[in-house]
Amino acid sequence: MIYRMRAILDTETDVIRDFEIEASARLEELHDAISQSFGFAGNEMASFYSSDENWTQGEELPLVDMGVGEKPLNEKPLKKILSENENRLIYVYDFFNLWTFFVELMETAEKDPLKGYPSLIFSHGEVPETPPDKGFILEDGFEEDLMEEGLDEEDLDEDEFDGDEFY
Repeated sequence: MIYRMRAILDTETDVIRDFEIEASARLEELHDAISQSFGFAGNEMASFYSSDENWTQGEELPLVDMGVGEKPLNEKPLKKILSENENRLIYVYDFFNLWTFFVELMETAEKDPLKGYPSLIFSHGEVPETPPDKGFILEDGFEEDLMEEGLDEEDLDEDEFDGDEFY
């Protein structure tokens, strides 16, 4: 069996790649298929996260052992991770630049013995040269706490740390 997957880069313009991959392929192979279909070398740190129908980021599905107790899932087959009901993942590539992708299992199909997998079947849009700026939303009440202290969000960007104050 194969999975027909869609990966959408989180940018202002549509950048989409559809590909087929074997259901028995490992999560590591999905990482390779996505990163290569978008023109990345695939050698940066990356991770998958479970997601719901609203694209809410859920539990991390790490590719490597980060030493925090979570077992890496790079050897786990996709058929043990994805199903008809659990069909969405968020993929973050390059933790310094945070290229973020929405990945969805669109449908399943029979394997074509004459075809190699993974296989890119559709490509739309150009990957921007730089990753989109990720704005972070402050927690409820945090903005008010800053205002009470006479600070605003711009003050958070300024480096006012005096190394001598640390000791």
